[in-house]
Amino acid sequence: MFYSNLKKYGLALLVLIVTLACSQSAKPIAVPTFIIRYTSDGTIPSPLPSPSPQPESTSVAFLPMIRQPDDVTIVSPTPDVQRQLPELRSNEEYYMVQRGDTLGKLAARYDVTVQMLLERNQITNPDLLEVGQELVVPVPTPGEPGSALKVIPDSELVYGPLASSFDLMEFVGRYDSYLSRYNEEVEGELLTGPEIVMRVAQDYSVNPRLLLALLEYQSGWVTQAYPSESTMDYPIGIRESWRKGLYLQLAWAANNLNRGYYLWKVNGIGGWLLSSGVIIPVDPTINAATAGVQQLFALLYDRTGWDYAISESGLYNTFSNFFGYPFDYSVDPLIPENLEQPDMQLPFEPDVDWAFTGGPHGGWGDGSAWAGLDFAPGNEGLGCIPSDLWVTALTDGLIVRADQGRVIQDLDGDGNEGTGWVVLYMHIEGRDRVEAGTFLRAGERIGHPSCEGGFSTGTHVHLARRYNGEWIPADQMSTDSGLPFIMDGWVSSGNGIEYDGLLVRDGETVEAWEGFYPENTIRR
Repeated sequence: MFYSNLKKYGLALLVLIVTLACSQSAKPIAVPTFIIRYTSDGTIPSPLPSPSPQPESTSVAFLPMIRQPDDVTIVSPTPDVQRQLPELRSNEEYYMVQRGDTLGKLAARYDVTVQMLLERNQITNPDLLEVGQELVVPVPTPGEPGSALKVIPDSELVYGPLASSFDLMEFVGRYDSYLSRYNEEVEGELLTGPEIVMRVAQDYSVNPRLLLALLEYQSGWVTQAYPSESTMDYPIGIRESWRKGLYLQLAWAANNLNRGYYLWKVNGIGGWLLSSGVIIPVDPTINAATAGVQQLFALLYDRTGWDYAISESGLYNTFSNFFGYPFDYSVDPLIPENLEQPDMQLPFEPDVDWAFTGGPHGGWGDGSAWAGLDFAPGNEGLGCIPSDLWVTALTDGLIVRADQGRVIQDLDGDGNEGTGWVVLYMHIEGRDRVEAGTFLRAGERIGHPSCEGGFSTGTHVHLARRYNGEWIPADQMSTDSGLPFIMDGWVSSGNGIEYDGLLVRDGETVEAWEGFYPENTIRR
């Protein structure tokens, strides 16, 4: 039933796309040419309108005028270097249920569906698992390999250097559309449709152009005044009763775009699982952003719908008709070679006990890189209790956002959170919180830890780093040629289990635990 509705809508959407393509001018879309100049420390200043010639010694990447999709000069982007991906399972496995396991978690871990686990193990109640129970994990049905077509560049999946050049409000305002008139309460605020798109884009660090193209492809909300009634509650198409409304639909989409992107970055996925139990082997020459798009559509469509969505006639076409040729927006590389983290210190004042309560885990949501670390004020009790202790700045930088528990610090000071190093401080109480526009030095006060913003069961601060819009994992050691998270000489590491981790300095170790113990106590 759901897929039959999608097929009907797909035909209508195809007509809409053809109409848009016929009506648009053949001239290039009017966006400025940008110079992206890396400084010696790997940061990127604000994008500058082009022309003055630069010295040969300056590292400069030029973004040309954005071409229309019918431009004869467009050629297919070069395939990425082939990745060594994990092999798909070919044999059944056996698993002993542990405390805290759910069928949903196990299904995600083994790339199977919950229904496959239920049927193979003859489980009648999916909510009842016993510790010690042995489960047989079936093998997904292998399908034909996926497409090698690159859909968008990496810098158009993340909230990268050119995201701020896009005037989302102006673009949506061009259409007398459902999105332009939509509003919804989010975290106690009444937000318009464009404001919701921007909130999701900035929080998840996913490009607003991509979110608009996806929303249009799935529902027609961006251009149509009266889209299909079937899209009203579920505009992205994930039809779960607890995900009604634009905000939750877009947040789910952004989280899963991130999941595919960051799994691809670490060679952590070899196939996309469809709801039918068929797994699509991934072409090893796609880029991370295309992996994110393919991952998302695998959760929404059967094989026929998936093949169409990731083809030149699918999301690629919608994006191109809105914004021009996607790869003209490419900023490459997003992460410069030999980039190093700036000096950082622990996020609290000297001679005060704090607890290291969360090792590497999602920077925002569970789909992003494991960029996050958590610290709680020590010995102040459990739960969401007020604290008068202070969260302090890791390093120098400009506060560009401070609301709803979030504080965003821009380390290059250009006011663009899509360029250079950015630090997220999450769950900062509104009382005494630093204001946007303030420039802080390392150690100056951000605010008090709390449960404000997002989901939290106890007072703490959540920290995460981004560079050029990409979440930087907190479990990268120096030996991995990565970007280790280092504060006052303490180096973060993980063990492959979310929230588990260590801080290590000069042979001393602090281990992440939920609660307050000698093993997780740390101070400056």
